[in-house]
Amino acid sequence: MHTDPEAAKRQGIRAGVGFAILAYATWGLLPLYWKSLDLIPSDEIIAHRIFWSFLFVAAVLTIRGRWKNIKPVLANKKQLLAVILCSILVTGNWYIYIWAVNHGQVIEAALGYYINPLLSIALGMIVLRERLHFLQLISLGLAAIGVAIMTIEHGRIPWIAISLALTFALYGLTKKLLRVDALTGLALETFTITPFALGYLIFLEGSGSGTLFKLPAEVLLLLICSGVATAMPLLWFARSAQSVPLSTLGFIQYLSPTISLLLGVFFFQEPFTLVHGLTFTFLWSSLLLYSFSYTGLFRQKPRINRTGHI
Repeated sequence: MHTDPEAAKRQGIRAGVGFAILAYATWGLLPLYWKSLDLIPSDEIIAHRIFWSFLFVAAVLTIRGRWKNIKPVLANKKQLLAVILCSILVTGNWYIYIWAVNHGQVIEAALGYYINPLLSIALGMIVLRERLHFLQLISLGLAAIGVAIMTIEHGRIPWIAISLALTFALYGLTKKLLRVDALTGLALETFTITPFALGYLIFLEGSGSGTLFKLPAEVLLLLICSGVATAMPLLWFARSAQSVPLSTLGFIQYLSPTISLLLGVFFFQEPFTLVHGLTFTFLWSSLLLYSFSYTGLFRQKPRINRTGHI
């Protein structure tokens, strides 16, 4: 029996789109997960997230027999440096996000992940000398106006949004140097930072300020499962990236901050002001314009690499 290559390709794309939607929807719903752990200080949550993520990924690596992929990266100094930088950036990003969610700043966190793809584009221009055409430059200008509106109105820079966008954009840039699959990358990143996380958890418990043995059973189970909640969306995303066109992923990635934004407004009842509305209008217009520039009507071959959400 002969398999139609085109039919197989279409089936692969459909499956990939399903995995992408699953990954980004999960990332969008994660505020509910972290909010359920608000009995625990943010620094302790992040230490547990790192530790349990590493244990889960280590188990998956063992089951799949993929430990052999680790050694070549550790033997390469440039790759090792990229691993360390990725570990620092992703830890910072995780901490800021969890802190924001548990301090009633889900809307501003969502703002950060709307800004992130556009900031990644800007970094591509500055660092990698990637070129943008006219529509893409306009889209960056619209995003800058949106952030400026919120900054001027509130009299402060939206540091949560900017920090989340910057750490994840730099993380994506560094990942370009670390050419490994998602599972191996996450294993290396968590392995690098796990000794510090574990040491901090031991210190907390030894000093009596830790919460591990004071938590209700259901909260403790959620805390332990934070490793699964961290790793699974990354694995789903990696599966989708193998078959789904970049332009399609570009549209799907906005599902995550959109879900988080809706949660912030309607579930967590955070205030959504006229200034928020203006800011997000400029950002949505910017993202729509940038995505439209990838339809092929203005360029035959896009050059900008875009990173996906955590």
